[in-house]
Amino acid sequence: MKKSYAVVDIETTGTDPKTDRIIQFGCVLIEEGKIVTHFSTDINPDQNIPTQIQTLTGITNQRIKKAPYFEDVAQTIANLLADTVFVAHNIHFDYPFLSNELQRCGLAPLTIPGIDTVELAQVFMPTSLSFRLKDLAQELHLTHENPHQADSDADVTAQLLLHLEKKIIELPIITLEKIIATADQMAFQTKEYLEDCLMKMQADPKPLSKDLAIIHGLALRKKHVPLFSENYFGKKAYPRSRKEKEKIYHGELDFRKEQARLMNLVFDFFNIKDHKNVLVEAATGIGKTMGYLLPMSFLATPEDPLVVSTVSLLLQEQILNHDLPLINRILDQPLQAVVMKSSRHYIDLDRFYQSFEKKSEQKQYTFYQMALLVWLTQTETGDFDELNMTSLNHPFWQEIAHLGTHTLNANSPFYQADFIRHRQEKLAQSNLIVTNHAYLAQEDQRRERQLPKSSYLIIDEAHHLNHVLERTSTQQFNFITIQRRFNHLWEDQQFLVWQELVQKDQQTQHTLEVFQDVLQELNEDLTDFYQLFKETFPIVDEGLITKEQIDQLSLVGEQVLQRIELLYQDALTLGGQLQTYFFQYKETFTIKEQAHWSDLQALLDELLQQKTAFETFCEKWDARYIHWFNPNRKTFKVQDLEAAMISETAWYERYQQILYLGGTLKIGSDRHYFAKRWGIPEAALKIISSPYDYAQQARIYLPTEGISIQTSSPDQYAQYVATVVRKMAQTQQRPILVLFTSHDILNRVYQRVRAPLLNEGRDVLAQGIGGSREKLLKRFLLSKDALLFGADSFWEGIDLPGDVLQILIVTRLPFENPQRLQVKARNEFLASAGINPFFQEALPHASLRLRQALGRLIRSEKDKGVMLLLDQRFITAKYSDKLRKALPKELPVKQLPLAEILLETAQFLNSDKSEEN
Repeated sequence: MKKSYAVVDIETTGTDPKTDRIIQFGCVLIEEGKIVTHFSTDINPDQNIPTQIQTLTGITNQRIKKAPYFEDVAQTIANLLADTVFVAHNIHFDYPFLSNELQRCGLAPLTIPGIDTVELAQVFMPTSLSFRLKDLAQELHLTHENPHQADSDADVTAQLLLHLEKKIIELPIITLEKIIATADQMAFQTKEYLEDCLMKMQADPKPLSKDLAIIHGLALRKKHVPLFSENYFGKKAYPRSRKEKEKIYHGELDFRKEQARLMNLVFDFFNIKDHKNVLVEAATGIGKTMGYLLPMSFLATPEDPLVVSTVSLLLQEQILNHDLPLINRILDQPLQAVVMKSSRHYIDLDRFYQSFEKKSEQKQYTFYQMALLVWLTQTETGDFDELNMTSLNHPFWQEIAHLGTHTLNANSPFYQADFIRHRQEKLAQSNLIVTNHAYLAQEDQRRERQLPKSSYLIIDEAHHLNHVLERTSTQQFNFITIQRRFNHLWEDQQFLVWQELVQKDQQTQHTLEVFQDVLQELNEDLTDFYQLFKETFPIVDEGLITKEQIDQLSLVGEQVLQRIELLYQDALTLGGQLQTYFFQYKETFTIKEQAHWSDLQALLDELLQQKTAFETFCEKWDARYIHWFNPNRKTFKVQDLEAAMISETAWYERYQQILYLGGTLKIGSDRHYFAKRWGIPEAALKIISSPYDYAQQARIYLPTEGISIQTSSPDQYAQYVATVVRKMAQTQQRPILVLFTSHDILNRVYQRVRAPLLNEGRDVLAQGIGGSREKLLKRFLLSKDALLFGADSFWEGIDLPGDVLQILIVTRLPFENPQRLQVKARNEFLASAGINPFFQEALPHASLRLRQALGRLIRSEKDKGVMLLLDQRFITAKYSDKLRKALPKELPVKQLPLAEILLETAQFLNSDKSEEN
């Protein structure tokens, strides 16, 4: 018997089926893969519809006055749904709510089978950015005329189901079989629906796609490594003139004077080789990436590749997926690129395969497994960042993350398909290597370098380098994490598992027993040391630790400290002996045994990190190192205040020449700020003049009714910011970026504005709520009128096209809090070196961030943007002139009542720039 699918959506007065009522019912019937019937009706709930629901749905109290009551249509709906399979986007809401309403009217509750398209999308569309219905509709280009109205939502859900079924049927049978075997926790009868799809596939089997291969029960996309080959003989001349450049552009690129100047500067620097370092400031939006990729295509080879380091994974992705395809359309000799980042960003196929042995009962764990089975038929990289996950903090991701090629078994069935090995093969054929500042900085901490030596290194977004180097240099020793890890070893009986693996060798069995004893003793000594430290230094929240304080430890304390250092050394020595056994016998291991050894390798890596952090904390007491202790989080930390001295790093010498590129490398009138910070004071700064007409393209406004930040309480300040944000949002149906300097204030403002803005149909995205930085930015890019609240990294290194962002609210001048321990310690360190901490560090840093914030608005000669600055110190402080000098001098700055600012903002952004000119 052919099944009929009833795709249902309801709109209600609220979420409680006991007190709320349905205000609209929509249903679409699908039979034999086609939409055959639409049915929808408004319903009078016999109660007021809340304002929020009216705004969200467009269904008003006036509209439903003459609509039938649910009692009038209940039997019709029950008849419509009889003998169908109920389908909804979040069935856990629609099905019980509708069933409750039918019962209220004296009819039988729903007992028909059900399918949830949210769960189907999560599994079969694993790379989607969001699984909200309107976002999926946008991604799939489905017609969705009235979001949050039942008729429109039901129709889109029906189209989504048909799309999902098509994707399911196209999968290899072996993939769907493994998904079904893992699908016990899917909602309602969603698993049975998948079994029906499988029966269809088995009745009419299709040959396996030529792009796929079945390896040990997993369907994987085949990987390709294009060989690099010279497309012309001899050295082709670099196109220096405008005429020569336009000739190779073929109409794909517009000639841009500033970009052309950058191209020539890059080519000359790396071709003439007069100096090791040069800094280049070029305005955001002139096409900097193209500005260095094109000239470097005439110089870089796989033997001597161009290494590009940028600030974030998102920008790495942008270079690879946006800029590279564009530049390669015009090049006779295309650039071949590979992305380099931590191995933990990639899936280990052995470990993933082994995860199914666990037979987890946790629903989220099994959903990740099913989604990855689908993803493996799509990905050539195995890079988790393709999945757009909210976060990778779930234990599942740690269990299947790659630990590096040194843990691989050449006899594993997945060895040839390994993603890191594939990346290494691509690396050998690539003349462009795209990495990030953190990965570059971590080269100093690696036993084996992962990036090749080269004549060419370009550090893009170089103004972020200081912060990244300092963050990377910070080492922490967290007792909670370490003890939890040790406890898991005993609770999971991990040593018994490892004992089974070393039965072939009595000496190794003894080594493992001693290793276990050492870790137990280490765990006890760490507990003793923490308690002793806490008693000796009764710090309430967080405090700096000095060498003098450490020297005051009792004799017992010193002995415990020395014992811990020796125990770490013993543990790693024994671990090395266990690794020797592993490398000797690893080719005889099964996939399951290999996964257990990978767990041991992960433990040894953690022990080495712990040992390094502990020794650094206890032994490095030069003035450049600051130490602090947080008793609540049971954490020791140490940071190198001179980590930004590039010239002292190990990776610096591996590059013959380095070009540092950024939108803001001159601070006020100081052209040497960054060069001095990096320990290369002789490096020249070249400035590519900005093409933007800031007098016509941008405005900075300050409300006259601003409040004093210093004298206001956090609640008063948050209320003021929330009021301004609400008023701007009410007058401007555009995306708005709101930048904060405090996560506490960000959260307070978010709590005040989220509900009222949601009532008006506006999304509010906030850092730390609802996903990673990358995911929030992608959602913001897709939105027409969302608000994005960000702090820290949102001031910098984000690429939002000017047509996406025209309004920026800066809640406070971006000074670091001088009372923070690290800031206070850094200021004392600078003062001891004869450097004024405020005028030579804090003020330049704030100026830099303010200019970067402005750079978010103006990224092309057609952009227009408004910055609303809620900090009167920009005008009233003694140092305000220095802040102003950091911004373009022609940029208009106005102080007006907020009502006038809102009016002027609307007029300015709506005016036609061509008319103004």
